[in-house]
Order: sequence, then structure tokens, then C-alpha cells
Amino acid sequence: MKNPDLIPHLFRTEYRKITAVLSKTFGLEHIETAQDIASDTFLQASEMWGIKGVPDNPVGWLYTVARNKTLDYLRRDKLFREKISGQVVRDSPGADELEIDLSAQNITDSQLQMMFAICHPSLPVESQIGLALNVLCAFGINEIASAFLTSKETINKRLYRAREKLRAEQVKMEFPDETEIEQRLEAVLKTLYLLFNEGYYSAGKDITLRKDVCIEAMWLTKMLIENPGTDRPQVNALLALMCFHASRFEARTNPAGETVLYQDQDDRLWDTALISRGEHYLNRASVGSQLSRYHLEAAIGYWHTIKADTTEKWEHILQYYNHLLILEYSPIAALNRTYALAKARSKAEAIREAEKLNLEGNHLYHSLLGELYSGINDAQALDHFKTSLSLAKSRADRQLLTEKIRKLREA
Repeated sequence: MKNPDLIPHLFRTEYRKITAVLSKTFGLEHIETAQDIASDTFLQASEMWGIKGVPDNPVGWLYTVARNKTLDYLRRDKLFREKISGQVVRDSPGADELEIDLSAQNITDSQLQMMFAICHPSLPVESQIGLALNVLCAFGINEIASAFLTSKETINKRLYRAREKLRAEQVKMEFPDETEIEQRLEAVLKTLYLLFNEGYYSAGKDITLRKDVCIEAMWLTKMLIENPGTDRPQVNALLALMCFHASRFEARTNPAGETVLYQDQDDRLWDTALISRGEHYLNRASVGSQLSRYHLEAAIGYWHTIKADTTEKWEHILQYYNHLLILEYSPIAALNRTYALAKARSKAEAIREAEKLNLEGNHLYHSLLGELYSGINDAQALDHFKTSLSLAKSRADRQLLTEKIRKLREA
């Protein structure tokens, strides 16, 4: 095969489409069968294309083979066929063939319906994210385990329980009706938000994988925007937030894989095209009267794309954090607010606010206090950095903190 990257690329883009369409055809309770057929299709492509070469229309080839494998499976399993079709299988050839709609519209609709199905409120959030990675992002068990920093056995059990729960709840692949679209959409957005964060803030070693997770989350969010029924301001705000964060992806680590803090990043590595796209979606989000957490976080993300270290910038960020904490409080958002407070007002004021949070078991809390106390009380700063180092789990965080302790001791 002349292009060895073709099949991995198509697996990322087409596996989910085939799986979604077949799951819709069979019913969500048979999602493993749909995944098996999709996997077998790519296995055959890997074998055949390596011998005979890539066909003129590789995507069309995949869909044809997937359809044929599906029909072969249905013919072999009469009971399954009867259950799916709802009719008795006749002896005459072709009379019992189930129509498999691989039109562009049905492929898109099936993926959106799958998104709503796996974000069903009966599932724990970590199961929703795991299914999204596995079914909609075509990530294998090893990759998901790496993203979650856990074992393959844990992920297998999590996905198994999630599928069993979907069966027990008899969840269907369908669009929510107008009366519940807002509630169900919020669950989808939360999953996509956490999925993106899993990639962007992951402590795993595989930088390429982390970037892939972010890209997949952005792609799924864009699908919602392209559908008239889900093209809502909060969806555009979420994609804007993702674009702003993703624009700094290349600057967040140095060549050695070590974390580079925001204030030390080389803004020449920031992706200006992604920043422009973020501004576009933020403008699209600025309609109506609803203000979501994604609007406020996107606004904070926008100001972080401005490198200039001005009081005006940090005052804007501080005010957006104030609104965010009123709308939806979280300890991490409160912690981030104290950094903006230090930049906009003073370190002393930020220290008072940070210590009220009392997040003693959080390494980020002690790391921030180490930063705030530096230059004011270096001994106390050193104690906080040491505590943070003892709590940090990732190699990148430990390297960063070790360097901070070294510099502070030398100073």
C-alpha cells in the first residue's frame, strides 16, 4: 500500500459512521455487533488493500463491504434477523434483506442520535465519556485507558456496564423531542466539555493522543452546530472555548515534553487560525438572552489569547470568573479566579481569597499559593511547592514543581 496512513485515517473518520448506522439499524442493544462488523470491515480492507492496492473509492468500498457483511450476518443468524426485522424470514433469496441506509443524511443523523443515546442521563459521566471515545471517536481500549490513566480491565468493565445500562433502560437512537431537547442537549455538551478537558488537561505521556481527543471533541461539537435542531448559542460558545484552548496546544509543552505555564508560553506557537475560528463561534453565540457557563468560559478563553499582560485584560478575566462562580460554582474555577485577582489587583488580596478555599488535598491549590507567596514569603512559598510536589500525580507536573523548588532555593 502506497499510503500506510490511509487506513488509520479512515478508521478514525468512517468507523464511527458505520457503527452508528448499523446500531440504528439493529437497535442500540446490539451495539457490539455493529462494532464487530465495522472492525471486520477495516480488517478486510487492511488485508485486501495490501495485496490488491487501494480501490478508486476507498470510502465507498468500506460501505459496500460493511453492508455485505451485515446482510451475511443476518442471513446466518435467523433469530437475530427475525428480531431485527420484525418479520418471518422467507426461504426465497433476497426477500428478507434489511435495507441499510448509508446515505450522507442518515450517516449524519445516526451519529447525532448516537451522541444523544450514549449521553443518556442514566449513565455516569465517566461512562458517557468512555463510550464517546470508543464508539464516536474510534478509540481502542488501550487508548482510552491511557487517556483516563487507568487499566484496560477498568475500561472494559466500565464500557460493559454502560452498554448493559443502555439495554436495561431500553434507550433508543433518536432525536429528543422539543420538550426535552434542552435538558438532553445539556448532558451532551457536558460530556463533550469533559471529553475535551480529558485531552487538554490529561496527565498522560502521549501528547499526540491528547491532541486527538481534543480534535474529536471539537468535531462532535461542530456536528451539533451543523444540525438546525441543535445549533444553539451555548453549543457555539462551547466550540469557541475549545478553539481558544486548542490554539495554545503546541505552546503548552516544550520539546522535552515538560509543561510550559501560560505566562511562559511562546505566543508565536499559538494557532491564529483557531483563534479566529473561536472568535467566529463566540460571535454566533452572542444571540438570545441565555448566558451559559460556556459563554463565560469562552470569554475567559478569548482574553487568554491576548498575550499582553495588562490590568485591563486581567480585570476582564476576573469579572467573567465572578459571573461564572455565581452561575455555577466550582472550587477549580474559584482557584483560577484567584490567579486573575493577583494579576488584576494584588498578590496579598489573592492569597487571602485562595486560603479561604482550603483545598488542602489539591496539588494545584498549593502550586498556586507557592506562586503567590514567591517574593512575599519565600519560605512559605517553598513549603507550598513541596506539598504540591507530594500530591502531584503526573511526571510533567512533578518536573515543573521540582524546577520551581530549585529556582526558589537558588534565589
